[in-house]
Amino acid sequence: QVQLVESGGGLVQAGGSLRLSCAASGRTINNYVMGWFRQAPGKEREFVAGIRWSGGNTYSADSVKGRFTISRDNVKNTVYLQMNSLKPEDTAVYYCAADKSLRIAIGTMSELYAYWGRGTQVTVSS
Repeated sequence: QVQLVESGGGLVQAGGSLRLSCAASGRTINNYVMGWFRQAPGKEREFVAGIRWSGGNTYSADSVKGRFTISRDNVKNTVYLQMNSLKPEDTAVYYCAADKSLRIAIGTMSELYAYWGRGTQVTVSS
């Protein structure tokens, strides 16, 4: 089992920045893909960004490219999502997830991820 705990959410004005953290514990995640997803009220959960723990390859959704950056800290076993130039449409609950399947590609579908955190709320005011 892998436990994931998100932190760093909050209320920010449009144009501002936040950094989300996802601390992983339990089984080793060295060969996992870690992902960030978000879900706004009344909408489906959507992929935001992912990173392969081994190698550090990343992939981001078009809606956040150039604004959000995913990274990881091997020592702290933590994944980060740096969010800049935030927009009101970025308002959502953000979830951290782990894909244990050892697949090479970074999946964008939530069904591929076996472990999930409880989420952290991000609210961007206009």
